[in-house]
Order: sequence, then structure tokens, then C-alpha cells
Amino acid sequence: MRRRAWMGVGAAVLAAGLGLAWRWGQAPATAPAPAVQRPATETEVERLRAHVRMLSETFHPRDSRHPENLERAADYIAGHLARAGGHVESQHFRVDGRDYRNVIARFGPEDGERIVVGAHYDSVRGTPGADDNASGVAGLLDLAARLGRQPPPLRVDLVAYTLEEPPHFRTGNMGSAVHARALKEAGGRVRAMVALEMLGHFTDVPGSQEYPLAALKLKYPDTGHFIGVVGTPGDGGLTDTVAEAMRGASPLPVESLSAPRALEGVDFSDHGSFWAQGYRAVMVTDTAFFRNPRYHEAGDTWDTLDYARMAQAVQGVYAAVRTLAGSPSPSQ
Repeated sequence: MRRRAWMGVGAAVLAAGLGLAWRWGQAPATAPAPAVQRPATETEVERLRAHVRMLSETFHPRDSRHPENLERAADYIAGHLARAGGHVESQHFRVDGRDYRNVIARFGPEDGERIVVGAHYDSVRGTPGADDNASGVAGLLDLAARLGRQPPPLRVDLVAYTLEEPPHFRTGNMGSAVHARALKEAGGRVRAMVALEMLGHFTDVPGSQEYPLAALKLKYPDTGHFIGVVGTPGDGGLTDTVAEAMRGASPLPVESLSAPRALEGVDFSDHGSFWAQGYRAVMVTDTAFFRNPRYHEAGDTWDTLDYARMAQAVQGVYAAVRTLAGSPSPSQ
């Protein structure tokens, strides 16, 4: 199954009628002053590489037909989240007679409104899933290390989801769907959810970035050197807030898109489960197969990723989380 993680065919034609908002380049002049930028350290880069290699090699295959490997991966993730200082718990659920679990780590206050940052740790059958989505999980674990050193003023839940990939994709069996439903049923207040969906493939080769329509190249770069933020119109400024915070935190270019959920591909990750429950959410992504020729292939291996720019993307996500944690909710 080929997933459109950026936008669907007909995007440019439907833009005016559907209310799409295309945003690119630097932050608007009214944006807050950017944080001090710094290059990623070699330690941060190596830590990301080690996580991706462990998940994509040692725990391969990580699909729904191999729950024993998913369990080993969950143990690995839970251990690192706990060592970072998170309060870790597992959310168990059963699908087709097999047991699966999400791994949840809380940082900051125990009660009150929360921010959720999630990434799925399963992969497509037959693939190592280094970019999709060991890279997102590695980013999640790096965020844990940062939040452990400086606890946030608002509760932040880092969640590793299972069963995002087919055959459970876009069903109620997705780990993120289980989690979002449980939060809604419990009356959980979620200020924002950020889904980390493929963070590791970057290239400076001209013409390396593709789009569903050639017209989009008039607005976006033709090289895959940026990280994307995808949200929906009317999200209370969440897409802009996340993108602007990320731009201020590292030299990595950030492009953003706001589009209705009805547009094919915009909800094709774990953030869609939160939209279904009425929560604000965005996806942070390297745009998947519009850039990465190894998407959903056996060649999606750890040695094909750019860990220095991945580290910059994680720096940006961390800045966005700190910004969201320090800002009032839309209802306040």
C-alpha cells in the first residue's frame, strides 16, 4: 500500500475550494524571536544512529505477524524512556487473538492538560523500516533524554505506538487509535499531539523532491533537504506554532502545509487517530516516498539515513514541545 503522507492528487486544483494553506520559507515577521541555534552534537547524532540500527536490525521484522519482535522492541523503548526519567506504563490491547502494546512515558506534572508526541515502532512486512519508522522512534527517545534533563512545565506524554502499518492502517486497531479513544473516554485534555513519521531521509540532489502535482514545485523546493509539518486549517494556529518553533531551533529548512482531512494522505499517520477524536494534531515528516526511493522497500536500512539532519529535526521538535508547553491552550 502506497501512502500519501504529504498531500493527494488534485491538491492544487482543490486548494481554493478546500481552503488549503501553503506556507514555506522563513517564519512570518510577527513570529517570536527564534531560539539560539546550535549544531547537533556528535553524541546526539550517534545516539540516533544507534537507536535506528537496533530497531531496524536486531528487532527485524517488526510487523503484526511477529509480535515477539514487537515485544522486544517495546521492551527496548520502555527501558530507554525509563532511564531518561519518564514514568513508563504500557497500554495493552488484543487484536486477532494476539497481544500488543503501546508504551507511554510521562514527563512533567502528573495531572492536567498534556501534550502527546507519538511515533509508531512497527514496520511494513518484509522491510527493516529504518526511516519508516525507526527514525521517528529514535527521535522520540532523544526527546525523552532532553525532557528528562529539563522537565517541562506541562505534562508531556511520549508514546511509542504499534500496528500503524497495514493491515491495521486506518482501522480502529491502530495503537494510536486505541490510545486516542482511551484519552477521549477518560476526558483527557490534550493541548496538542505531534506525530513523528519518518525523520531521516534528506538529500541535496536537484529534482529529488517530488509532489503529486508539478505545480507544487512552484511553491516548494525541488530538493529533499527540508522537514515538513502537516496540519489542518482551523487548528488554532498549531501548524504555524510548531513550524515556527522548529525554524528557530536549527538551520534545517522547515516547510508546512495546512489541508483538510478529506484530502488524500494528509491524515496518513498516527495524528489522524487524534483528529478522529477531536484533538488538535500535526505530523512532522520527511515526506516519505515523495523523496525516499526506499520507502516500504527492503532497502530502507539504517545506513541510508542522514543522522546529522535528523538530529536537527529532533532539536526542532523539542523546541516546538517547549513552546507548546509554555503557551496557553486555545480555550484559555
